[in-house]
Amino acid sequence: MTSQTRSQASQSAPTPTPDQIRRAPKVLLHDHLDGGLRPGTIIDIAREVGYEGLPETEPDKLGIWFRDAADSGSLERYLETFSHTCAVMQTREALFRVAAECAEDLAEDGVVYAEIRYAPEQHLENGLTLEEVVEAVNEGFREGERRAKANGHRIRVGALLTAMRHAARALEIAELANRYRDTGVVGFDIAGAEAGFPPTRHLDAFEYLKRENNHFTIHAGEAFGLPSIWQALQWCGADRLGHGVRIIDDIQVAEDGTVKLGRLASYVRDKRIPLEMCPTSNLQTGAATSYGDHPIGLLRRLHFRLTVNTDNRLMSGTSMSREFEHLVSTFDYKLDDMQWFTVNAMKSAFIPFDERLAMINDVIKPGYAELRSEWLFQQTASTSTSVAMQG
Repeated sequence: MTSQTRSQASQSAPTPTPDQIRRAPKVLLHDHLDGGLRPGTIIDIAREVGYEGLPETEPDKLGIWFRDAADSGSLERYLETFSHTCAVMQTREALFRVAAECAEDLAEDGVVYAEIRYAPEQHLENGLTLEEVVEAVNEGFREGERRAKANGHRIRVGALLTAMRHAARALEIAELANRYRDTGVVGFDIAGAEAGFPPTRHLDAFEYLKRENNHFTIHAGEAFGLPSIWQALQWCGADRLGHGVRIIDDIQVAEDGTVKLGRLASYVRDKRIPLEMCPTSNLQTGAATSYGDHPIGLLRRLHFRLTVNTDNRLMSGTSMSREFEHLVSTFDYKLDDMQWFTVNAMKSAFIPFDERLAMINDVIKPGYAELRSEWLFQQTASTSTSVAMQG
Protein backbone atom coordinates (compact mmCIF):
# COMPACT_ATOMS: atom_id res chain seq x y z
CA MET A 1 0.00 0.00 0.00
CA THR A 2 1.44 3.37 -1.03
CA SER A 3 1.54 6.30 1.39
CA GLN A 4 -1.14 8.06 -0.69
CA THR A 5 -3.42 5.02 -0.60
CA ARG A 6 -2.83 4.64 3.15
CA SER A 7 -3.71 8.31 3.68
CA GLN A 8 -6.92 7.95 1.68
CA ALA A 9 -7.88 4.84 3.64
CA SER A 10 -7.26 6.66 6.91
CA GLN A 11 -9.45 9.58 5.84
CA SER A 12 -12.29 7.22 4.96
CA ALA A 13 -12.02 5.32 8.25
CA PRO A 14 -14.56 6.15 10.94
CA THR A 15 -13.69 8.01 14.10
CA PRO A 16 -12.60 5.55 16.80
CA THR A 17 -15.14 5.04 19.56
CA PRO A 18 -14.29 5.58 23.24
CA ASP A 19 -14.26 1.80 23.68
CA GLN A 20 -11.79 1.36 20.83
CA ILE A 21 -9.62 4.16 22.21
CA ARG A 22 -9.56 2.43 25.58
CA ARG A 23 -8.67 -0.96 24.04
CA ALA A 24 -6.00 0.47 21.74
CA PRO A 25 -2.41 -0.23 22.86
CA LYS A 26 -0.97 2.94 24.35
CA VAL A 27 2.48 4.01 25.54
CA LEU A 28 2.96 6.52 28.35
CA LEU A 29 6.28 8.31 28.90
CA HIS A 30 5.33 11.23 31.15
CA ASP A 31 3.31 10.37 34.25
CA HIS A 32 4.08 11.29 37.87
CA LEU A 33 3.53 8.61 40.48
CA ASP A 34 2.51 11.17 43.11
CA GLY A 35 0.09 12.73 40.64
CA GLY A 36 -1.91 9.59 39.89
CA LEU A 37 -3.15 8.20 43.21
CA ARG A 38 -6.69 6.92 43.62
CA PRO A 39 -8.61 9.34 45.90
CA GLY A 40 -9.78 6.40 48.02
CA THR A 41 -6.19 5.29 48.51
CA ILE A 42 -5.17 8.76 49.71
CA ILE A 43 -7.97 8.69 52.28
CA ASP A 44 -7.11 5.15 53.42
CA ILE A 45 -3.41 5.87 53.91
CA ALA A 46 -4.09 9.25 55.54
CA ARG A 47 -6.25 7.48 58.10
CA GLU A 48 -3.60 4.81 58.70
CA VAL A 49 -0.71 7.25 59.18
CA GLY A 50 -2.65 9.96 60.98
CA TYR A 51 -2.42 12.65 58.29
CA GLU A 52 -5.19 15.19 58.97
CA GLY A 53 -4.49 17.75 56.25
CA LEU A 54 -6.83 16.46 53.55
CA PRO A 55 -9.39 19.02 52.33
CA GLU A 56 -12.03 16.27 51.80
CA THR A 57 -12.50 12.79 53.24
CA GLU A 58 -14.88 11.31 50.66
CA PRO A 59 -13.25 9.87 47.50
CA ASP A 60 -15.50 11.59 44.96
CA LYS A 61 -15.25 14.97 46.66
CA LEU A 62 -11.49 14.64 47.09
CA GLY A 63 -11.02 13.82 43.42
CA ILE A 64 -13.02 16.90 42.46
CA TRP A 65 -10.99 19.05 44.88
CA PHE A 66 -7.72 17.99 43.27
CA ARG A 67 -8.99 18.80 39.78
CA ASP A 68 -10.41 22.15 40.82
CA ALA A 69 -7.24 23.12 42.69
CA ALA A 70 -5.16 22.24 39.65
CA ASP A 71 -7.36 24.29 37.29
CA SER A 72 -5.73 27.54 38.33
CA GLY A 73 -3.75 28.39 35.21
CA SER A 74 -0.60 28.56 37.33
CA LEU A 75 2.15 25.94 37.35
CA GLU A 76 3.16 26.94 40.87
CA ARG A 77 -0.42 26.52 42.20
CA TYR A 78 -0.70 23.24 40.32
CA LEU A 79 2.41 21.94 42.05
CA GLU A 80 1.00 22.80 45.51
CA THR A 81 -1.54 19.97 45.26
CA PHE A 82 1.29 17.45 45.60
CA SER A 83 1.79 18.28 49.27
CA HIS A 84 -1.19 16.04 50.06
CA THR A 85 -0.20 13.07 47.90
CA CYS A 86 3.41 13.13 49.06
CA ALA A 87 2.22 13.28 52.67
CA VAL A 88 0.66 9.82 52.33
CA MET A 89 3.63 8.32 50.46
CA GLN A 90 6.16 8.16 53.30
CA THR A 91 6.14 4.44 54.18
CA ARG A 92 7.24 1.37 52.31
CA GLU A 93 3.71 -0.05 52.43
CA ALA A 94 2.19 3.12 51.01
CA LEU A 95 4.72 3.36 48.18
CA PHE A 96 4.23 -0.30 47.31
CA ARG A 97 0.43 0.13 47.23
CA VAL A 98 0.49 3.31 45.16
CA ALA A 99 2.92 1.82 42.61
CA ALA A 100 0.95 -1.42 42.28
CA GLU A 101 -2.33 0.44 41.79
CA CYS A 102 -0.67 2.74 39.24
CA ALA A 103 0.33 -0.24 37.08
CA GLU A 104 -3.12 -1.80 37.46
CA ASP A 105 -4.95 1.40 36.51
CA LEU A 106 -2.80 2.02 33.46
CA ALA A 107 -3.16 -1.55 32.23
CA GLU A 108 -6.93 -1.36 32.63
CA ASP A 109 -6.80 1.73 30.40
CA GLY A 110 -4.94 -0.10 27.63
CA VAL A 111 -1.42 1.12 28.39
CA VAL A 112 1.09 -1.58 27.45
CA TYR A 113 4.28 0.27 28.34
CA ALA A 114 4.78 3.10 30.82
CA GLU A 115 7.65 5.08 32.31
CA ILE A 116 6.51 6.47 35.65
CA ARG A 117 8.53 9.19 37.35
CA TYR A 118 8.84 10.18 40.97
CA ALA A 119 11.29 12.01 43.23
CA PRO A 120 12.76 9.67 45.88
CA GLU A 121 13.92 12.68 47.92
CA GLN A 122 10.26 13.57 48.60
CA HIS A 123 9.54 10.31 50.44
CA LEU A 124 12.06 10.37 53.29
CA GLU A 125 10.07 12.07 56.06
CA ASN A 126 9.41 8.85 58.00
CA GLY A 127 12.97 7.60 57.90
CA LEU A 128 13.12 5.67 54.64
CA THR A 129 16.42 5.75 52.77
CA LEU A 130 16.60 6.61 49.09
CA GLU A 131 17.33 2.97 48.33
CA GLU A 132 14.33 1.76 50.33
CA VAL A 133 12.06 4.14 48.43
CA VAL A 134 13.27 2.88 45.06
CA GLU A 135 12.99 -0.76 46.05
CA ALA A 136 9.46 -0.33 47.43
CA VAL A 137 8.27 1.38 44.25
CA ASN A 138 9.95 -1.20 42.01
CA GLU A 139 8.34 -4.04 43.96
CA GLY A 140 4.98 -2.29 43.68
CA PHE A 141 5.28 -1.98 39.93
CA ARG A 142 6.10 -5.69 39.62
CA GLU A 143 3.09 -6.57 41.76
CA GLY A 144 0.89 -4.31 39.65
CA GLU A 145 2.12 -6.00 36.49
CA ARG A 146 1.23 -9.40 37.99
CA ARG A 147 -2.25 -8.26 39.02
CA ALA A 148 -2.85 -6.76 35.59
CA LYS A 149 -1.85 -10.01 33.89
CA ALA A 150 -4.22 -11.94 36.16
CA ASN A 151 -6.99 -9.61 34.98
CA GLY A 152 -6.22 -10.20 31.31
CA HIS A 153 -4.04 -7.13 30.68
CA ARG A 154 -0.35 -6.85 29.87
CA ILE A 155 1.81 -3.93 30.89
CA ARG A 156 5.48 -3.23 31.44
CA VAL A 157 6.45 -0.39 33.76
CA GLY A 158 9.82 1.30 34.12
CA ALA A 159 10.73 3.97 36.66
CA LEU A 160 12.28 7.38 36.08
CA LEU A 161 13.97 8.87 39.14
CA THR A 162 13.34 12.59 39.40
CA ALA A 163 15.46 15.24 41.10
CA MET A 164 13.76 18.47 42.17
CA ARG A 165 15.25 21.39 40.27
CA HIS A 166 15.02 23.76 43.25
CA ALA A 167 17.01 21.36 45.47
CA ALA A 168 20.64 20.29 45.38
CA ARG A 169 20.47 16.49 45.21
CA ALA A 170 20.46 15.97 41.44
CA LEU A 171 23.84 14.21 41.27
CA GLU A 172 22.90 11.97 44.19
CA ILE A 173 19.63 10.98 42.49
CA ALA A 174 21.41 10.47 39.16
CA GLU A 175 23.83 8.08 40.86
CA LEU A 176 20.86 6.30 42.44
CA ALA A 177 19.22 5.91 39.03
CA ASN A 178 22.41 4.46 37.65
CA ARG A 179 22.73 1.91 40.47
CA TYR A 180 19.20 0.63 39.86
CA ARG A 181 19.25 0.82 36.06
CA ASP A 182 19.17 -2.99 35.68
CA THR A 183 16.43 -3.55 38.25
CA GLY A 184 13.52 -1.45 37.05
CA VAL A 185 14.83 2.12 36.78
CA VAL A 186 15.17 3.17 33.15
CA GLY A 187 16.27 6.80 33.43
CA PHE A 188 16.45 10.17 35.16
CA ASP A 189 14.50 13.42 35.14
CA ILE A 190 14.39 16.83 36.79
CA ALA A 191 11.09 18.51 37.65
CA GLY A 192 9.59 21.40 39.57
CA ALA A 193 9.03 25.08 38.86
CA GLU A 194 11.09 26.15 35.83
CA ALA A 195 11.33 29.89 36.41
CA GLY A 196 14.46 30.70 38.37
CA PHE A 197 15.68 27.10 38.39
CA PRO A 198 17.29 26.40 35.00
CA PRO A 199 18.44 22.86 34.19
CA THR A 200 22.02 24.11 33.95
CA ARG A 201 22.10 24.22 37.78
CA HIS A 202 22.43 20.43 37.60
CA LEU A 203 25.08 20.03 34.91
CA ASP A 204 27.12 17.72 37.12
CA ALA A 205 24.25 15.21 37.18
CA PHE A 206 23.79 15.29 33.42
CA GLU A 207 27.50 15.00 32.72
CA TYR A 208 27.65 12.00 35.05
CA LEU A 209 24.73 10.29 33.29
CA LYS A 210 26.29 10.86 29.88
CA ARG A 211 29.56 9.35 31.06
CA GLU A 212 27.60 6.34 32.29
CA ASN A 213 25.71 6.03 28.97
CA ASN A 214 22.44 6.46 30.80
CA HIS A 215 19.20 8.11 29.66
CA PHE A 216 17.49 11.24 30.90
CA THR A 217 14.62 13.56 30.12
CA ILE A 218 14.20 17.13 31.36
CA HIS A 219 11.06 19.10 32.14
CA ALA A 220 11.50 22.04 29.79
CA GLY A 221 9.41 24.41 27.72
CA GLU A 222 6.28 23.99 29.85
CA ALA A 223 6.08 27.39 31.50
CA PHE A 224 9.41 29.13 30.96
CA GLY A 225 9.82 29.07 27.17
CA LEU A 226 12.53 28.62 24.58
CA PRO A 227 15.57 29.30 26.83
CA SER A 228 14.54 26.32 28.97
CA ILE A 229 14.38 24.07 25.91
CA TRP A 230 17.67 25.36 24.52
CA GLN A 231 19.49 24.78 27.80
CA ALA A 232 18.01 21.31 28.24
CA LEU A 233 19.24 20.26 24.82
CA GLN A 234 22.41 22.19 24.08
CA TRP A 235 23.88 22.47 27.58
CA CYS A 236 22.50 19.39 29.29
CA GLY A 237 22.06 16.95 26.40
CA ALA A 238 18.54 15.71 27.18
CA ASP A 239 17.31 12.66 25.27
CA ARG A 240 13.68 13.85 25.51
CA LEU A 241 11.83 17.00 26.52
CA GLY A 242 9.20 16.85 29.24
CA HIS A 243 6.36 18.88 27.69
CA GLY A 244 8.40 21.05 25.28
CA VAL A 245 5.14 22.73 24.31
CA ARG A 246 6.72 26.17 24.10
CA ILE A 247 8.75 25.13 21.04
CA ILE A 248 5.75 26.65 19.27
CA ASP A 249 7.25 30.07 20.12
CA ASP A 250 9.97 29.38 17.54
CA ILE A 251 7.48 28.68 14.73
CA GLN A 252 5.87 31.41 12.63
CA VAL A 253 2.62 30.81 10.75
CA ALA A 254 1.84 33.40 8.07
CA GLU A 255 -1.67 34.53 7.12
CA ASP A 256 -1.53 32.36 4.00
CA GLY A 257 -0.77 29.30 6.14
CA THR A 258 2.89 28.95 5.28
CA VAL A 259 5.10 27.94 8.18
CA LYS A 260 8.64 28.98 9.03
CA LEU A 261 10.66 27.21 11.71
CA GLY A 262 13.31 28.98 13.73
CA ARG A 263 16.66 27.35 14.27
CA LEU A 264 15.79 25.73 17.60
CA ALA A 265 12.49 24.33 16.30
CA SER A 266 14.26 23.05 13.19
CA TYR A 267 16.90 21.40 15.35
CA VAL A 268 14.28 19.69 17.51
CA ARG A 269 12.44 18.38 14.46
CA ASP A 270 15.54 17.45 12.45
CA LYS A 271 17.10 15.56 15.37
CA ARG A 272 13.77 13.78 16.06
CA ILE A 273 13.87 14.86 19.71
CA PRO A 274 10.77 13.42 21.43
CA LEU A 275 8.33 15.88 22.97
CA GLU A 276 6.31 14.53 25.91
CA MET A 277 3.04 16.38 25.26
CA CYS A 278 0.46 16.53 28.08
CA PRO A 279 -2.54 18.42 26.62
CA THR A 280 -4.92 18.53 29.60
CA SER A 281 -2.16 19.42 32.05
CA ASN A 282 -1.00 22.20 29.71
CA LEU A 283 -4.49 23.71 29.77
CA GLN A 284 -4.47 23.67 33.55
CA THR A 285 -1.11 25.37 33.89
CA GLY A 286 -1.77 27.98 31.23
CA ALA A 287 0.62 26.63 28.59
CA ALA A 288 -2.37 26.37 26.21
CA THR A 289 -5.85 27.89 26.22
CA SER A 290 -7.87 25.07 24.64
CA TYR A 291 -7.43 21.68 23.01
CA GLY A 292 -8.03 23.28 19.62
CA ASP A 293 -5.33 25.88 20.24
CA HIS A 294 -2.86 23.40 21.74
CA PRO A 295 0.36 23.32 19.68
CA ILE A 296 0.07 19.55 19.28
CA GLY A 297 -2.17 20.06 16.24
CA LEU A 298 0.36 22.14 14.31
CA LEU A 299 3.35 20.13 15.55
CA ARG A 300 1.64 16.93 14.37
CA ARG A 301 1.18 18.39 10.88
CA LEU A 302 4.82 19.44 10.86
CA HIS A 303 5.91 15.90 11.80
CA PHE A 304 7.70 16.63 15.06
CA ARG A 305 8.25 13.50 17.13
CA LEU A 306 5.26 13.89 19.44
CA THR A 307 4.02 11.63 22.20
CA VAL A 308 0.76 11.89 24.16
CA ASN A 309 0.88 11.70 27.96
CA THR A 310 -1.16 12.26 31.12
CA ASP A 311 1.32 14.08 33.40
CA ASN A 312 -0.83 13.80 36.56
CA ARG A 313 -3.93 11.68 36.23
CA LEU A 314 -5.42 12.70 39.58
CA MET A 315 -4.90 16.45 39.26
CA SER A 316 -6.05 16.50 35.65
CA GLY A 317 -8.88 13.99 36.10
CA THR A 318 -7.52 12.22 33.06
CA SER A 319 -6.19 9.00 31.58
CA MET A 320 -4.46 8.08 28.36
CA SER A 321 -7.83 7.21 26.86
CA ARG A 322 -9.29 10.59 27.85
CA GLU A 323 -6.31 12.42 26.38
CA PHE A 324 -6.82 10.64 23.07
CA GLU A 325 -10.57 11.20 23.21
CA HIS A 326 -9.94 14.94 23.42
CA LEU A 327 -7.51 14.82 20.48
CA VAL A 328 -9.80 12.63 18.39
CA SER A 329 -12.71 14.98 19.01
CA THR A 330 -10.69 18.14 18.38
CA PHE A 331 -8.54 17.15 15.39
CA ASP A 332 -10.61 14.29 13.94
CA TYR A 333 -7.76 11.87 14.51
CA LYS A 334 -8.21 8.27 13.44
CA LEU A 335 -6.68 5.02 14.65
CA ASP A 336 -3.75 5.61 12.29
CA ASP A 337 -3.01 8.86 14.10
CA MET A 338 -3.21 7.14 17.48
CA GLN A 339 -0.82 4.48 16.25
CA TRP A 340 1.57 7.18 15.01
CA PHE A 341 1.69 8.82 18.44
CA THR A 342 2.05 5.42 20.12
CA VAL A 343 4.86 4.20 17.90
CA ASN A 344 6.63 7.54 18.41
CA ALA A 345 6.45 6.99 22.15
CA MET A 346 7.71 3.42 21.97
CA LYS A 347 10.60 4.49 19.72
CA SER A 348 11.48 7.10 22.34
CA ALA A 349 11.33 4.83 25.41
CA PHE A 350 14.43 4.24 27.51
CA ILE A 351 14.51 0.43 27.22
CA PRO A 352 16.85 -1.35 24.75
CA PHE A 353 16.22 -1.04 21.02
CA ASP A 354 15.37 -4.69 20.42
CA GLU A 355 12.76 -4.61 23.17
CA ARG A 356 11.23 -1.40 21.78
CA LEU A 357 11.10 -2.95 18.32
CA ALA A 358 9.42 -6.10 19.65
CA MET A 359 6.79 -4.01 21.44
CA ILE A 360 6.06 -2.09 18.22
CA ASN A 361 5.92 -5.11 15.93
CA ASP A 362 4.42 -7.72 18.25
CA VAL A 363 2.07 -5.66 20.44
CA ILE A 364 1.29 -2.18 19.13
CA LYS A 365 0.90 -2.68 15.38
CA PRO A 366 -1.09 -5.94 15.72
CA GLY A 367 -3.34 -4.26 18.29
CA TYR A 368 -4.21 -1.39 15.97
CA ALA A 369 -4.59 -3.74 13.00
CA GLU A 370 -7.17 -5.71 14.99
CA LEU A 371 -9.10 -2.55 15.84
CA ARG A 372 -9.04 -1.41 12.21
CA SER A 373 -10.41 -4.76 11.13
CA GLU A 374 -13.49 -4.25 13.31
CA TRP A 375 -14.90 -1.39 11.25
CA LEU A 376 -13.97 -3.17 8.03
CA PHE A 377 -16.06 -6.17 9.04
CA GLN A 378 -18.86 -3.93 10.29
CA GLN A 379 -18.82 -2.10 6.97
CA THR A 380 -19.00 -5.42 5.11
CA ALA A 381 -21.86 -6.62 7.29
CA SER A 382 -23.75 -3.35 6.80
CA THR A 383 -23.29 -3.50 3.02
CA SER A 384 -24.45 -7.13 2.89
CA THR A 385 -27.56 -6.31 4.92
CA SER A 386 -28.37 -3.38 2.64
CA VAL A 387 -28.02 -5.53 -0.50
CA ALA A 388 -30.21 -8.26 1.03
CA MET A 389 -32.94 -5.75 1.87
CA GLN A 390 -32.86 -4.30 -1.64
CA GLY A 391 -33.14 -7.81 -3.09
